[in-house]
Amino acid sequence: MPPGPTQPYHGSSLMPSIEHATVGDAMHPGILSCDRDATSTEVARMMATHHVHCIAVMGLSDDREPQPIVWGIVSDLDLIEAGVGGALEQTAAALAQQPIISVNPSTPIREAGQLMLTHGAAHLVVVDANSQRPIGILSTLDIAGILAWGEG
Repeated sequence: MPPGPTQPYHGSSLMPSIEHATVGDAMHPGILSCDRDATSTEVARMMATHHVHCIAVMGLSDDREPQPIVWGIVSDLDLIEAGVGGALEQTAAALAQQPIISVNPSTPIREAGQLMLTHGAAHLVVVDANSQRPIGILSTLDIAGILAWGEG
């Protein structure tokens, strides 16, 4: 059985080519998240501790039975912009500048890359196709891995 979303190819010459790869082949499962009122320092410490480039800002949906949703994304560049601009002590909600774009694991990687380019987003939220719950993140670096290691 070839590796799939639960058995990633990361850093392997067995990774599928960009013509055949899906989001599930390249994504990082799981999401590091914080509440909307987390401080920028807390967000920065999470990124530094876990060596990631974004943190999902979680909130509740407006449904009759609220469900946790990704409300925003704070990227490392959002933190740098706040820090260099002298406005570092903000909440995660205020820092979240990237648009939320969702894809599912079966989305072709080329399509995901085009969404990133069209919307100027460095990270996509990967959601379960059935429940629409967030299950991972796809970054530009993940797509670079496909380009670097994809067979073909």
